[in-house]
This record gives sequence, structure tokens and C-alpha cells, in this order.
Amino acid sequence: MTNQSSFSILEDIARDLSGEVVSFPTFLDITFQVRTALKNPNLAIDQLGTLIGAEPLMSTKIIRLANSVAMNRSGRTIVDLNSAISRVGMESVRTLSFAVAMEQLLNSKKMAPFEAFSRRLWEHTVHVAALSRVLARRLTQVNPDEALFAGLVHDIGVFYLMSRAVNFPELVTDTAELEQLLVHWHDQIGHALLAAMGLPEELLLVVQEHEVERKVDSLKTLSDLIFVANRLAGIRHGWRNPALAGLPDPTTSCQFFDAEALNTLLAESAEDVASLKAALGG
Repeated sequence: MTNQSSFSILEDIARDLSGEVVSFPTFLDITFQVRTALKNPNLAIDQLGTLIGAEPLMSTKIIRLANSVAMNRSGRTIVDLNSAISRVGMESVRTLSFAVAMEQLLNSKKMAPFEAFSRRLWEHTVHVAALSRVLARRLTQVNPDEALFAGLVHDIGVFYLMSRAVNFPELVTDTAELEQLLVHWHDQIGHALLAAMGLPEELLLVVQEHEVERKVDSLKTLSDLIFVANRLAGIRHGWRNPALAGLPDPTTSCQFFDAEALNTLLAESAEDVASLKAALGG
């Protein structure tokens, strides 16, 4: 086949995201509900709890996160939703709303043709998010909760493109062309989608630059942090098919680590990363 299907998807998305009224995909509905609630500066925890309590998967993820090793050093078990929200904070609630949205998309019936790919993508996404928070807390002045959120949405362009590709039978069966579409366009599409949602410029830069080849000497910015976390996660938890697309070189992300220091850091962080992945659903 030709690449006409890819052109058609990109044209549709360009129209959707450049107009005055943006038509957002339905899988982001829960995210918009939470985002709207969090705009209220007087929002009380019990009010947010009432909203989230109507979404069982969201509630479960928040309680899991509140009891994770990374978030709950005391080990005191938290079982009620309001206490969990208080523990994880409003930023993490926003993060988890995106996690629910993306997981629901990948588990929907219409995404069944992409089941194997969806598993790889979700595993990669939650690993990058968890590793980003751990690296931020251990090595940087970057807010760990912001790092968690940025790690979760860094590949949102892949999710969005897949949600559209499923409507094109030619792409469902032509995995090579689909892979090329995702690899070459997911960063720009993700940037455009989050810009249309009104998210901060710093986050847009993260999404746009998370695969731009460069030398990183230190983890001073959120963009560089996600770049490194993405490369490290890609070593064992990548979403690309190496038979269809070239894989980024992970060594470029480790120039300020020697091998021993990196292995020590990853070993010491393994429990935190595992607990965060479990909370997110990975």
C-alpha cells in the first residue's frame, strides 16, 4: 500500500487541533473532569473525592499510589479515598486521571488489533513515569510529582495516533507503515494535543524534545530528565519494534553516570519504581 492512510490521519489531526473548537478524543473525558475540578482554587479534598469516587479505576489507582513505597515511607496503610488524595496531592490526582484515560483507551475493544503493541507501550509509559519520579527525587531539584506527570504523558502522541489509526484498516494490517507513522510523528502530535489542552510550555517542550538526540551533562531541566528516563527505560521496556524502526542509542543518556554508579542507582531505585508502576497499572 501507499502512505495515503498516514497522510489522511495527519490531515485529520491537523484540522482537529488547529481549529477554534478542538474535538478531543473521548478517552480523555475523565482527565477533563479532573482538570476542570482542579481549576477551582477553593476545591476541598472531599469534593474531589466525591468526583473521583464515581470512577472505580481512578479511586483504586489513587489508593494504590498512596500506599506505594515511593509515597508512603511510614508504611501506615491508607484505605479511604480522601486520605489517599491528601497523601498523594492534587498534582498526582491529575497524573492518575491521564493514566486512567490512557489505560482505558488501550484496553478498549476497538484497540484489540493492537493488543501486543498496546502492552509494550503501556509498560514503557509507566516505567518512564516511575523512573522519572525516582530520578527527580534522588538526583535533581525538579519536582518529583511534575516529573511523574511528564513521564506519563511524554508519549501521549503515540496513544492519540493509535486511537485514530484503528479507523484505517490499511494501517491495522500494515504494521511497518504504522510503526513509521508513530515513530516520526508522535512527538509533534503529542505537543499539539497538549498545547490544545492548554498545558504549560515547559511540558510541551518535554514532549517535543524527549527523543531529540543530544548530549546531556546534568539533570537540571525537566526536559533533560525525561529524555534520560526515556532512554534508560527503552533498554528493556521500549515500545518500538526493532525489526521495523531503528532504536535510539541508550548510551547517550548516561554520559554523566559511570556504569557502576548507574547500576547502583537503578538497583537502589528498583523497589520505588516497581511500587509506582504497580500503582499506575503497569
